[in-house]
Amino acid sequence: MLYLLIWCIVLTASIYLFKQAGGSLSLLKPNMISIIFYYSFLISSFIGTLLIGMGVDDYYMINRLYFEESRQKGFYIICLVMILFPLVMMLITKLSNFDAKEEFNEYLSKDISLPFKEKNEFFLIFLMLSGISMLSILYTLWKAPVIPILEVALGNSEYSPGELRIMAQREFGGNVLIRNIFAIALTPLLSLIAYVYAVRTGQVKWKLLYLSLFAGAILINIYDLAKSPVFFYLIMFLLLSLYIGVIRFNVRRLVLWGMLGAAALVSMYIVIQGVTDIGSYLSYNSGPVGRLIFAQIAPTFLHFDLYGSLLPFLNGKSLPIITDLFDMDHVRSARVVMETVFPEKVEAGTAGVLNTLYIAEAYANFGYLGVVVSTIYIAALVQILYIVFVRLPKNPVFLCLFIYFTINIPRTLVGGFADFLFNPIWVLMTGLFVGILLFIRLRLHFTVLWQKKKSGNEV
Repeated sequence: MLYLLIWCIVLTASIYLFKQAGGSLSLLKPNMISIIFYYSFLISSFIGTLLIGMGVDDYYMINRLYFEESRQKGFYIICLVMILFPLVMMLITKLSNFDAKEEFNEYLSKDISLPFKEKNEFFLIFLMLSGISMLSILYTLWKAPVIPILEVALGNSEYSPGELRIMAQREFGGNVLIRNIFAIALTPLLSLIAYVYAVRTGQVKWKLLYLSLFAGAILINIYDLAKSPVFFYLIMFLLLSLYIGVIRFNVRRLVLWGMLGAAALVSMYIVIQGVTDIGSYLSYNSGPVGRLIFAQIAPTFLHFDLYGSLLPFLNGKSLPIITDLFDMDHVRSARVVMETVFPEKVEAGTAGVLNTLYIAEAYANFGYLGVVVSTIYIAALVQILYIVFVRLPKNPVFLCLFIYFTINIPRTLVGGFADFLFNPIWVLMTGLFVGILLFIRLRLHFTVLWQKKKSGNEV
């Protein structure tokens, strides 16, 4: 009962702080902060934390703990993070004089502007980028050792779906930058921007381009049998439609979409993994439910269990920005934990890394200090980004970047800490589109100045 009481108190305080930081936790008006709270913390981390702390999880990863006291250790650390993270965000809000509720509501109701709508130059640049992304998708499929979704559909593979997916990811024979940046990251973002122009202009060229990019984004998200990326991509479309006023969320729609999404997710698991025992598969600690509430947080407890006791702290070896600076070998803490806890899966080729809440990687490197410093740093970074996007002009590029980060930051929070120090994909995506806007705007500016100077000389 003590754990439940502490958990309820912490949850109540966390809800209040997150609401102050984001302006709203309403499911009918989702924003970056509310999605972080619901997905990264409440569902993926805090529910499982309570069950693990109380010792009623019976989850296969937690059963591999070497020390039972790691349950209590993890419980109290995560409770601390649930308070500290939104507290830092709220402080940033106060220091920025940011009225979270009012400014976000104004952003939702604001009309979207379409820069360069009549300029064919912007469309041609966008078309060129789209061509690069589509060619990158074809390149990814060409260089992949197998196309898992095709192998499963044809039923002619001797490997399991899990083995096919690991093979497609780890034995990719091409340039990973082309795959990760131009195929996986760029295509969905381009499709979002094209969707806004297609809806707002009604022009056939934008509609055709959007449909092509949408098909490409779906393909690149499902070809390796990954189950969650395509759902997050579709959620981005729902958010974008809400932010440009195409749809309005209500309780009935959310329930319907949730039921459809859950049914599709369960069906994908059943088909891909060949599930036969549906009853145990749908229990709280296995299948989709277990994956939601345990799979992302259980490795955090394993990190607390191993590092500082059976494994030495990494002291920055899993952070590329430090390993590159001091010429050290890069070590992924999540991979080391997988090799230590599940060596049989690694040997069989069915396991990659145990991605988990960002504090796990921070703890593996610097112990308790890493947990506190990483939480303060990430919370401040996230809140600053949120404030900046809400205050930027509401045009297709800035809006779609906002949507992109609104979905990808919560996903990255349960993926590790290193990506928040330097994320080349985030930097490149932002720099690319902001650079295009600046290039065209500066070109138009100097063109106008040149024309004025020319007309002045003629007079």
